Amino acid sequence: MSSKDWIEKDYYAALGVDKSASSDDIKKSYRKLARESHPDHNPGDTGAEERFKTVSEAYAVLGDEKKRREYDEMRSLFGSGAFRRGARGAGQPGGAPFDVSDLFGGGGAGGADTRFGGGGFTDLFSTIFSGGGGGGAARPRGPARGRDVEAEVALDFSDAVRGVTLPLTLRAPGVCDTCHGNGAKPGTQPVACPVCHGAGVTTRNQGSFSFSEPCRNCQGVGTIVEEKCPECHGTGGVTKTRTLTVRFPAGVADGQRIRLAGRGEPGERGGPAGDLFVHVKVRPDELFGRTGDDLTLNVPITYAEAVLGTDLRVPTLDGTVTLRVPPGTPAGRVLRARGKGVVRKDGRVGDLLVTLDVVVPATVSDEARAALETFAAQTPPAAREHLEARVRRFS
Repeated sequence: MSSKDWIEKDYYAALGVDKSASSDDIKKSYRKLARESHPDHNPGDTGAEERFKTVSEAYAVLGDEKKRREYDEMRSLFGSGAFRRGARGAGQPGGAPFDVSDLFGGGGAGGADTRFGGGGFTDLFSTIFSGGGGGGAARPRGPARGRDVEAEVALDFSDAVRGVTLPLTLRAPGVCDTCHGNGAKPGTQPVACPVCHGAGVTTRNQGSFSFSEPCRNCQGVGTIVEEKCPECHGTGGVTKTRTLTVRFPAGVADGQRIRLAGRGEPGERGGPAGDLFVHVKVRPDELFGRTGDDLTLNVPITYAEAVLGTDLRVPTLDGTVTLRVPPGTPAGRVLRARGKGVVRKDGRVGDLLVTLDVVVPATVSDEARAALETFAAQTPPAAREHLEARVRRFS
């Protein structure tokens, strides 16, 4: 995408969110819209394909905090009319009108169409205000970086706690096997652009300004493919199914995002690849829960065990432990089995927290009832003096 796109396109509207939306809201909206419009779910629907490209382009900017900040600054600056003044400065007569289309090379069919990866808001304006003479040397741009790719993986509870290595199959853009990413027909190579001589940018003067812009002839890549690869048609990438081996570390949590650098979409014509972000979903366990690095477990005990105390055997993820329930234990007391929780790769170990639940039977035998009545007769009533005054008020 070109810098001009940042001014003309409303990426917030494309994702259906407000400008004040949080990063989580932007991510949720993108994932919903991308799922609905994905070409694999809408075969032959060109409209859905265009919508998918639009929301992907919008998320590539708004999903990155730095790019989003530059996007907001650029739109705010141009929206305020800061560049509608004369090229010689505000309030000076004779200043030539400044046209934003001149700034970005006109757009249209011949305009620059580089994908984001270099030359954003900061780079653009550092070259615009380089002075009135010759300006600085053009910074080589090269092929654009590939987009980041997202995937989602569901892990069993025990695998998330212990760590696991799993194969991950993706259908996403990858490096073309025919040209190995350079976009050229086998047996040929890209050649240096004759206009920018491989720099990817051209420098020109306008009034008091000297600034650089992406080379229109090579779209900022710096090279020209004279004979395009028949497989990828010169882009260097194709959509294909690939399998990656992903290591999920011990203690990975539900909702955590794992970054695999350089395993995302390949850059155009040999540019650096984007990153792969794997979102982890942990399936709940039938027995255990988790709070941070601690595992949790609810264990029922009888009224007699709570009153008299007992030794309680409870399961862990790697065996069993015996915990002592002291006499007179109330319902809801938490016992701790140290070192039986989540083991982190940095050596930290959580605990197993066992919550005791005193079970009251719905029915009892005649013998048990008689024993309870005898027990009740020999047991002082519970202290409820602090309630008596309030009870008397409503009597």
